[in-house]
Amino acid sequence: MSQPRFDVVAIGNAIVDVMAPCEDALVAQLEMAKGGMTLVDTPRAHALYEAMGPAREISGGSAANTLAGIAALGGRCAFIGQVADDQLGEVFAHDIRAAGVDFGTPPRRHDPSTARCLIFVTPDGQRTMNTYLGASQYLPAAALDEAMIADAAVLYLEGYLWDPEEPRHAMRKAIAAARNAGRKVAFSLSDAFVIARHGDDFRELIASGEIDLLFANEAELAALTGLEDFNAGVAELAPQVPVLVVTRGASGAVAVSADERAEVPAHHVAQVIDTTGAGDLFAAGFLFGHVRGKSLAECLKMGAICAAEIISHYGARPEADLGELVG
Repeated sequence: MSQPRFDVVAIGNAIVDVMAPCEDALVAQLEMAKGGMTLVDTPRAHALYEAMGPAREISGGSAANTLAGIAALGGRCAFIGQVADDQLGEVFAHDIRAAGVDFGTPPRRHDPSTARCLIFVTPDGQRTMNTYLGASQYLPAAALDEAMIADAAVLYLEGYLWDPEEPRHAMRKAIAAARNAGRKVAFSLSDAFVIARHGDDFRELIASGEIDLLFANEAELAALTGLEDFNAGVAELAPQVPVLVVTRGASGAVAVSADERAEVPAHHVAQVIDTTGAGDLFAAGFLFGHVRGKSLAECLKMGAICAAEIISHYGARPEADLGELVG
């Protein structure tokens, strides 16, 4: 097999994060589920934006954040995701290219507008996300560059984007392209609500051997397996995928591959400012280590360091030199 041009090609939502600090009382007043992610329509998005305090706009999207982390570590990446031909679309495209990620998906030239995520950050660093998917949910299979997918060591798929029909079809086509080229497929479960809607699809992908690396957090593990006990859930799911990675927030993370199991504690942070993107950057560190043949323990450590950097400031794109941090 030829040496791949890219370490990771990812497909995900192309979103601009609009972030503002707030008190817990505002979260309650707006009837939001603290710490969760809720899909919102246009009227709700406008209402929440009006209620926000002074905000910062930072390009986001789960898989795009992961690629920004991998690029910051020195990896070669490309992103496939749909923006609209509007100001936020230009912001997203500029930011991801400036981060060193190849991005060539043509913008959509009519409604809806580019996706945005309205994020309310409480004093404890918890982020409450309200996502307007906009143009991102209209990524067509025709937008895929199958040659580029075949030229990546790993295809990384964002579970959030499995919800709308058009990009779901595109991701199935991308999986086939990666498989035909003998490349690996990594999948992030993204959120328990996605599993509630599409868990049968995910279980089928796993059972049919389509997934090589599966990323989950504790809640997603429980939702997928139906088991509340963490170790029981890991024992149930690990034999079904070549590599299982489960994050546990402040309790660290676990990875299992064949008969090998590794654990890592959360990396110390002086103050948690904003947990947005912690899982995304954990995946960045882990994947970067994985494509370079590092051990499970080393991959977990790299993931923990990257996650710690991201929660030490606002926004889900790294600000420090990740390459220097991971050594």
